[in-house]
Amino acid sequence: MFVLVEMVDTVRIPPWNFQRQLNDAISEELNKKLANKVVYNVGLCLCLFDITKLEDSYIFPGDGASHTKVHFRYVVFHPFLDEILVGKIKYCSQEGVHVTMGFFDDILIPPESLQQPAKFDEAEQVWVWEYETDEGAHDLYMDQGEEIRFRVTDEIFLDMSPTGPTAATPDTPAQPGQSTAPPAEDSGQKKEAPYTLIGTICEPGLGLLSWWNS
Repeated sequence: MFVLVEMVDTVRIPPWNFQRQLNDAISEELNKKLANKVVYNVGLCLCLFDITKLEDSYIFPGDGASHTKVHFRYVVFHPFLDEILVGKIKYCSQEGVHVTMGFFDDILIPPESLQQPAKFDEAEQVWVWEYETDEGAHDLYMDQGEEIRFRVTDEIFLDMSPTGPTAATPDTPAQPGQSTAPPAEDSGQKKEAPYTLIGTICEPGLGLLSWWNS
């Protein structure tokens, strides 16, 4: 679930931090830059583990800060495929069950990966597992806050690097003073997560089932 990733970066230390120990100043700057951020194809960065090498520091003309190339190791949340994790149901939607681990919320269990047979209750906005027993079927609701155990089956990284403005098409060239911003309905689209885990429920999967069996 958690891995150590070796990284290299050039860290800028502003002049007002020169009185501090170099390692402390660099550690603070690295955590400011990376902590709680997703690095593409790496995972969710959590905190600095250690600094393995410091190269020479330089001060460039026009900039009073020092620039140091740093080799370091960072603690990253990046579960391997088929790893089993425990989280809590954050909410349910037609897309499936959304799970949180407290520090990471972008986990989705799609409908086909739920325990079957399952149905979505539109009124309650929850998924319901129709649990079969000797006495017949019983509806077990996947309520918000319920503990859930799931297996990681896939991961999705999205490159969130900024892109340039959309160029006007040759058929409709932009006129002077004309806005090239996307329409309001496009701007209001749901923001996609840079890193998403896709999972499937493990047996027994739900705290509800333990409650029912007891």
